[in-house]
Amino acid sequence: MQGSSMAANSSIPTPIYSDLRLNLRSFNPLFMNFRILPPLKLSSRRNFSIKNAVSDQKLQDTVTDDQITGPENSFAPDPESVAASIKYHAEFTPSFSPAQFELPKAFFATAESVRDMLIINWNVTYELYQKTNVKQAYYLSMEFLQGRALLNAIGNLELTGAYAEALRKLGYNLEAVAEQEPDPALGNGGLGRLASCFLDSLATLNYPAWGYGLRYKYGLFKQTITKDGQEEVAENWLEMGNPWEIVRNDVSYPVKFYGKVITRPDGTKEWAGGEDIKAVAYDVPIPGYKTKTTINLRLWSTKVPSELFDLRAFNAGEHAKAFEAMTNAEKICYILYPGDETLEGKTLRLKQQYTLCSASLQDIIAHFEKRSGHPVNWEEFPEKVAVQMNDTHPTLCIPELIRILMDVKGLSWDKAWSITQKTVAYTNHTVLPEALEKWSLELIETLLPRHVEIIKLIDEELINTIIAEYGIKDLGLLQEKLKQMRIIDNIELPASVLELLVKPQNGSIMTPTVEDEAPSKNEPLEEKESSEALEEPVELKDETEVLSVDQKQQPDFKPDPNLPKAIRMANLCVVGGHAVNGVAEIHSEIVKNDVFNDFYQLWPEKFQNKTNGVTPRRWIRFCNPALSKIITKWTGSDDWILKTEKLAVLKKFADNLELQSEWREAKRINKLKVADFLKEKTGYLVNPDAMFDVQVKRIHEYKRQLLNILGIVYRYKKMKEMTSEERAVRYVPRVCIFGGKAFSTYVQAKRIVKFITDVAATVNNDSEIGDLLKVVFVPDYNVSVAEVLIPGSELSQHISTAGMEASGTSNMKFAMNGCMLIGTLDGANVEIREEVGEDNFFLFGVEAHEVAGLRKERAEGKFVPDPRFEEVKEFVRSGVFGTYNYDVLMGSLEGNEGYGRADYFLVGKDFPSYIECQEKVDEAYRDQKKWTRMSILNTASSYKFSSDRTIHQYARDIWGIEPAILP
Repeated sequence: MQGSSMAANSSIPTPIYSDLRLNLRSFNPLFMNFRILPPLKLSSRRNFSIKNAVSDQKLQDTVTDDQITGPENSFAPDPESVAASIKYHAEFTPSFSPAQFELPKAFFATAESVRDMLIINWNVTYELYQKTNVKQAYYLSMEFLQGRALLNAIGNLELTGAYAEALRKLGYNLEAVAEQEPDPALGNGGLGRLASCFLDSLATLNYPAWGYGLRYKYGLFKQTITKDGQEEVAENWLEMGNPWEIVRNDVSYPVKFYGKVITRPDGTKEWAGGEDIKAVAYDVPIPGYKTKTTINLRLWSTKVPSELFDLRAFNAGEHAKAFEAMTNAEKICYILYPGDETLEGKTLRLKQQYTLCSASLQDIIAHFEKRSGHPVNWEEFPEKVAVQMNDTHPTLCIPELIRILMDVKGLSWDKAWSITQKTVAYTNHTVLPEALEKWSLELIETLLPRHVEIIKLIDEELINTIIAEYGIKDLGLLQEKLKQMRIIDNIELPASVLELLVKPQNGSIMTPTVEDEAPSKNEPLEEKESSEALEEPVELKDETEVLSVDQKQQPDFKPDPNLPKAIRMANLCVVGGHAVNGVAEIHSEIVKNDVFNDFYQLWPEKFQNKTNGVTPRRWIRFCNPALSKIITKWTGSDDWILKTEKLAVLKKFADNLELQSEWREAKRINKLKVADFLKEKTGYLVNPDAMFDVQVKRIHEYKRQLLNILGIVYRYKKMKEMTSEERAVRYVPRVCIFGGKAFSTYVQAKRIVKFITDVAATVNNDSEIGDLLKVVFVPDYNVSVAEVLIPGSELSQHISTAGMEASGTSNMKFAMNGCMLIGTLDGANVEIREEVGEDNFFLFGVEAHEVAGLRKERAEGKFVPDPRFEEVKEFVRSGVFGTYNYDVLMGSLEGNEGYGRADYFLVGKDFPSYIECQEKVDEAYRDQKKWTRMSILNTASSYKFSSDRTIHQYARDIWGIEPAILP
């Protein structure tokens, strides 16, 4: 039984140094051969650097018990102590041969030195949570796009100077060492980056919280650009090991798939048999800024016990069979978002999602039980635990929590359902139908049979609530509500509900009054009580309520045999949680008024807005030191790093010529870095005096990289039609930079990448155009690339079809760094424009409320394309960008209907407005004083888009948690 195994393997780790008062000799006999330096010279603070002193058999212990446990003990090492610590790890925590101390080895030793301090702070933070039994938030996400950790960690610990000087003494430059770190391949886009920003803010603000994710071995993929466009190879980020992670071999949980559900003699259920794997915890410490608080990102890796390796089959030469169980377990954590075109791919994705949910909830429950003592009062669970589902991927948390509470802990349905609803909350990140996940009922029933039983109970609770709210007088309305809102789509109604809706033989219809007989939507029914309540016929209040087939056509509630049966995960999230939030004001309105309007009418109190945010530590302070120095100077202190509202002080200096001069110089420093980076990564030479125009994000048709590159093609065509003198007058020199990955099976997105690179090859080698226009596609875009490009950017494109981008976070990062935005009224663009002012945002395009009408107009054949749009398509088809056939790509922008046709994302509609807006950009850029003023105002107005602000709102409005501050 899975539950009993959970209990047997759910030990919670004590801190790595479980009793910090122990003499250091007791930790490891090897310490007898080391001298503990005053190395981390702590001036009355604990030091922890250890130097090899084999020739000196005396152990000089300079760390007192009071020093090691006192609340005042935080690390403040000097460069000599840091250098000694790095040398110690180079010799005694080796990942490389001892002969040389080259850059990769220097990075690992440096990271391990930093990790020592993080572990101590982690232990103290963990101990505080244990002793005070605070309510804790748990953030579940399939992605955490962290970026490199070294500079961020030492920056948050305020040790950048000490480590820079220590590495200089050892013959290395800190930046060169930091560049040896690969980006963790744990995410892809904004979903994962938001999750990582949230962890940084949670730690910085001292909120008790952990993140949970999966430890992907090969990530999404590493992108390479060839003459054929994008190609994918596996990420290799773990090949050399990960110095930041701490494997917890004592923290593992069983996860089951397949099997069958058994009813025990007492009527309770047990999920038995099937395929069992084990999820093992890997912890990554997340330090806060200027605080000891260090929270945890717990990642799960999957495996099976060694005894499941079939030695007999291996020795018989059946090697694949011998490894089958191990492969089935380990591949769950191989790839982020494996292709789901096949049944095997769909099964693997579902296994990933369930593994995340099951292992994390077992761990959360184990923490709760340990902190609660005995007996456990399960009614307190929502008072101590808040579970946040980052999009629909962790939806299975809802039935899994109910399963554990009922089948393992012995709670009734009523209690388990109530506890779950009070514990779980859901963040919606998309309005795209394909991203509102639907899973085949047959697949889930095969893989997770007990969970389907529970989902059916939740679905029945929902149906009862809908009937209670709307009654059954208007069966057409009821049918429509059930069609839109049910969790399980296209299956028969429960028998108890059908009895209400099917006309009995005596010609009357049983119609309970809503006031007297229907279950309250706020009071979930016992399964038995629900059935009994609905079975009893009730005397009708009004004979006109009696419906006969002759009087009125009765709706058909039967499933459609031609349509698939599916579980709608987003609907399950809304029903199973106590809060639903969008991630920008316009997105939250779309969620309420469109995506989940039926649910909003039923439960308006559930719906909230929480506009996304980004951490100012990584996205200004650490990635843009030149600008940070200026901000600190002109705001009077570095308080803005924690209190971003102080950035607004810059507004009153926006016209100051001295500030403007310093601001432009900082931008030029960053642009020179970008130019060097582009040369290194692509071979293209660019002019740092040109405008740097950047669009970096996941490649998707709705994000409209196609609109951008068509605008560039139009610009290029017009340049070619002019003399060199005319070009110089008409156009500002530009470097147009793209970056982002197209999902490996998303053919149209990969065509767009190919198109961009073909345009780049033609334009960049056109001697007539020279430095007036360059196009560069940066391969393998990730956080580290962003940290180079964003500080040096001057114009950033956020040009999605209005109403389709939930929020976006890169727009916030660019604005923070003084970059001008061109964009539509979509996502967080709306709020950014409100803050910076209409004159400081380049706006174009249709608005969200117009989109449906324009698509209808297109379908009716009424759309008339702008001649400039037809001109640019014809230019592309002329072959000027090579021999590749772009008919399919251009054809997607033509026609009135059909799959892959009819310009669904309104590129043609917005094209004229877009190129006219780009002319205004050129005009503004020519006036550098005006442009710099606009840039300053962008940074000054970005304070509202700090993730610190967003996290305060989540903590207050959804999670109900308070800061837990270490002394």
